[in-house]
Amino acid sequence: MRLNLILCASVLVLLASCSAPEKEPYAFQVSDLEPHIVKLASDEFEGRMPFSAGETKTINYLESEFKAYGLEPGNGDSYFQDVPLASITSMGAPTMTVASAAESVTLEGLSDYVIWTQRTDSLVTFEDTEIVFAGFGIVAPEYGWNDYKNIDVKDKIVMVLVNDPGFGTEDASFFKGNTMTYYGRWTYKYEEAIRQGALGVLIVHNTIPAGYGFNVVQNRWNSEQLYLDDRKETTYKLAFEGWVTLPTANKLFEMAGLNEREMLAKARKADFQAIPMNLKASSSLIVSTKYDVSKNVIAKVTGATKPNEYVIYTAHWDHLGIGAPDETGDSIYNGALDNASGTAALLALAEAFAKEEKPERTVVFLAVTAEEQGLWGSLYYALNPVYPKEQTVANINMDGINPSGKMNDVSVIGIGQSELEDLLDVELAKQGRYASPDPTPTAGYYFRSDHFSFAKVGIPALYFGTGIDHFEKGKEYGKQLEDEYVQLYYHKPSDSYDPERWNLDGAVDDVQLLYNIGQNLSNSDVWPQWKEGSEFKAIRDGYMKK
Repeated sequence: MRLNLILCASVLVLLASCSAPEKEPYAFQVSDLEPHIVKLASDEFEGRMPFSAGETKTINYLESEFKAYGLEPGNGDSYFQDVPLASITSMGAPTMTVASAAESVTLEGLSDYVIWTQRTDSLVTFEDTEIVFAGFGIVAPEYGWNDYKNIDVKDKIVMVLVNDPGFGTEDASFFKGNTMTYYGRWTYKYEEAIRQGALGVLIVHNTIPAGYGFNVVQNRWNSEQLYLDDRKETTYKLAFEGWVTLPTANKLFEMAGLNEREMLAKARKADFQAIPMNLKASSSLIVSTKYDVSKNVIAKVTGATKPNEYVIYTAHWDHLGIGAPDETGDSIYNGALDNASGTAALLALAEAFAKEEKPERTVVFLAVTAEEQGLWGSLYYALNPVYPKEQTVANINMDGINPSGKMNDVSVIGIGQSELEDLLDVELAKQGRYASPDPTPTAGYYFRSDHFSFAKVGIPALYFGTGIDHFEKGKEYGKQLEDEYVQLYYHKPSDSYDPERWNLDGAVDDVQLLYNIGQNLSNSDVWPQWKEGSEFKAIRDGYMKK
């Protein structure tokens, strides 16, 4: 009881010390956002792919806007931070052969599977390589879980299920139930397979637990992928990373004499034992690599009294560039919502802070590169910070700003993580609104945007998205809009700005929230903390107490 009282008291102190400024806060308008969205999502910017002419136009536009507002360069005398990247294009053979002792099947690249590599050899091949079914591909000591126990997968291919064992159980104590843990994220599955010495990984795609359709995976087929340039390191890399469709996986299970439903049931239990499938796979990739430097764009308003304490706003400026045409023939992935809208919000916030009285703390505006390729720009910043993590108060991230009109709520991604959510609650109450949990916790959005790079180094980070409780038409309609976006627009050329479809009134409300939270933090002595139970709390506590 005493501990609860102390915690409650600390939250009250936090909220009191971050109360709204006495004067009327800066008021945003649709006109603060719309011109930036229209510009950044135009065909002129060619989908804002790093290393393209679209990047040059984008970063120059951001620099010119920051200068026009009177913001200072954020990296010494420069508005840019170099982000060294490796651009790897993996041209997969058109087929993969999988054989058992009794039969052989030819899988079609793109339609049945998608693979790529982070290796920079000119040719990557695998021939008659054993396949092992490794459940969810998870090693989680805190759950007493090890899908790799009692088996050696060195130089073998592991086939693993998407998401984690908690999905579909409704048991929040079992891998957080339907809320995806990092163990369910596809990046983790590749990372763990590397630790196990596997040759390659095939993740079984399933739309509901994955959170997106196979078309999103298909964007990686024979395409350019970006990674941090790690030539100075000698780390092991998989020969290939990839996915297979669920029907393809079922075909392979059948060839191996296994039943997919039985495998799923067994994989959900801690005593699961990985199963050699007695199948061998063969295929190859032709690889070309080039090294180049992309740019994060950084500007700041220096604090008046505490210039060495920092509040950092982030949004990623990049998208997917020019790719496969859709059914209308459009091949430019404009990324209007994802993330021209968030970048527009970053610019609007920068202009507001520049116009208002100087805050006590320094406020930084960081537009990062290569989010779509793996959060590389924000990760590079987190590992090579311009402003020390020990002096960084918080990160506030924007990735998609409400295009659907006024909402009664916002969806907090990773709800329950930090005290920044308490500050959000205060500002929401002033608007007569409320915070709701992520409506699609299975999708693992907490691990899919740039705030995660800050969280991994312990910096408290806040990210919220468009709610689903539509001001006029309610939750069912709001959820319908969200589902339609995923199905019709997410990572497709159709994600373009359409004034007939977009309503930015709700975006204005959300940008106001973002501004008020940052304004309060930047004029406060408060250092928001991770909440008890957060996996990032120990990281922050470790270096802040030294």
